[in-house]
Amino acid sequence: MTATYITTTIPYVNARPHIGHALELVQADVLARYRRGGGEAVRLQSGTDDNSLKNVLAAEAAGTGVREFVDRNADAFAALGGALSLTVDDFIRTSRDPRHRPGVERFWRACAADLYRTRYEGLYCTGCEQFYPPAELRDGRCPDHETVPQQVSEENWFFRLSRYAEPLRAAITSGRLRIEPAGRRNEVLAFIDAGLEDFSVSRPAGRAGGWGIPVPGDPGQVIYVWFDALCNYVTALGPPGAEAYRRWWAGPGNRVHLLGKGVLRFHAVYWPAMLLSSGEPLPTAVFVHDYLTADGRKISKSGAGGAPAEPAALAAAYGTDAVRWWLLREVPRVGDADFTVGRLVARADDELANGLGNLVNRVVAMIHRYRGGRVPAAPQAAAPDGQRLAAACREADAAVGAALDDFDFRRATAAVWRIVDEANAFVSQARPWELARAERGRPDGRAHLDAVLGQLLGACSVLGRELAPFVPDLAGRVRAQCAPGGDGRLPAARPVFRRLSASPAGLRVEEPEQEQQHQGTDDRSDDPDGVEAVDAQRVVLDQVLQEAAHERAHDAEDDGTEEADGVTAGDEQPRDGAGDETDDDKHDDESDHAGKLPRTRVLCPLGRIVMNPS
Repeated sequence: MTATYITTTIPYVNARPHIGHALELVQADVLARYRRGGGEAVRLQSGTDDNSLKNVLAAEAAGTGVREFVDRNADAFAALGGALSLTVDDFIRTSRDPRHRPGVERFWRACAADLYRTRYEGLYCTGCEQFYPPAELRDGRCPDHETVPQQVSEENWFFRLSRYAEPLRAAITSGRLRIEPAGRRNEVLAFIDAGLEDFSVSRPAGRAGGWGIPVPGDPGQVIYVWFDALCNYVTALGPPGAEAYRRWWAGPGNRVHLLGKGVLRFHAVYWPAMLLSSGEPLPTAVFVHDYLTADGRKISKSGAGGAPAEPAALAAAYGTDAVRWWLLREVPRVGDADFTVGRLVARADDELANGLGNLVNRVVAMIHRYRGGRVPAAPQAAAPDGQRLAAACREADAAVGAALDDFDFRRATAAVWRIVDEANAFVSQARPWELARAERGRPDGRAHLDAVLGQLLGACSVLGRELAPFVPDLAGRVRAQCAPGGDGRLPAARPVFRRLSASPAGLRVEEPEQEQQHQGTDDRSDDPDGVEAVDAQRVVLDQVLQEAAHERAHDAEDDGTEEADGVTAGDEQPRDGAGDETDDDKHDDESDHAGKLPRTRVLCPLGRIVMNPS
């Protein structure tokens, strides 16, 4: 069995977590869940970086003891496991975990041949916890934090990074150390080719406020936070002879680091060089994501980019599924993504409620209406006009796996969403409500409707399985709706996702939001709906209303005794009375959803139609 070790970076705890931290955690969880589902042995590790100078400074600014301050914020990061439905196997805290300090000291001694003490003077950014050469500053400021670095002069221990340029280049170009996306790999190679300089790996204990791990044999110095923090990937596994270390790091499996672009140099240059120095194996893959922004600025714990949204609060307000789905569906493989609550709500309502929710509700309700809740026999072949849906179901798992192997979550979710789109299109084409009427006078009519309903339920079951790595809670509700009980009947149709915005009566118009701006080369795959962001298609409102009225008039040409799904006028499908999804739990007619156009963003020319909060 393949062993796969997946790690996230461990964030500083100078403040509480923001939505940017949730991105990496959710991405890592998806990879872990998918690989576990494929039969791999998986270890997912996260944690917090407690031994940082910026933690000390933040505690001082708050008038709180460092230990109390660090513990409080670290607890908030640990709590994200429940809030975001994460399957983290190990959570390491560098100031508390008894495995960490002896592991760092052991690693330091293993690198002794490449460590030396010297005096250094340079520009130091406390936010990044790193020295910057003047050429890397923007108008004299840190490119990430937009602050002026301090001029620091001190005597520290240094690591002989310059010795490892050729071994690092060979590992990367050979694929032994894989870096994705390719643009980040090229960035690392360019950094190596420009010449590697030795870097400081300790700080005077006085400047660190006595916080951190002392340098072995030199108590006047503490180990530099990045050297300390990077070691967490192996210190949590115990010493080299430990069973966990042999299985997850020294063995033949996968060692995958997930990280943001701002710490690429540390993970793809410094850390591999440290491992080469210590004689330990390299990671097999480094997957790099870009930033979440607010108004085009990186979101940070310090409040840059506006007040940072806390992921636990977002999950409590809008649901874990909505938060996870936005992060996986909206954020591109390359380029920053601008976060707003409005975009999160719009994506969830359009896809999870209107697209997936209506589909599952409609299919289960029709099986109850036309077959008494009993699942039709699985069709031997795709129903007429069902070949595209069958292909989407058949090809989804391989397409998801290929996309995740490329670290492309948008492409992976698109492969699953293809099933939703094809299933909704199949309902419109097959019109099962008409087949139900027709079967009364046709001997072969029952078999045709059975094939349609069976294929639709099969597609919903596939969705319950394929969505599990991405939105595990929602996927569980979908599977429950598709699973017959002891009496052989499906459970009554219930909403699987609550629409987050208000009812159609609460429509208002506001100024359109700025389109998503993604920095860097955009290698995003096509959105399965033909749109890239919430405000992607604009339809003149009058035309929308005219088309909806025309569709209602067309459906009214029936005999008036039944709706288009065969539900007698006045009858209703099972519902919870909360108006959770759309009106689909009242009528199954795909063409008459109170004027809602399926799969289309409805926008007026000068503003965006949005829902008033309930």
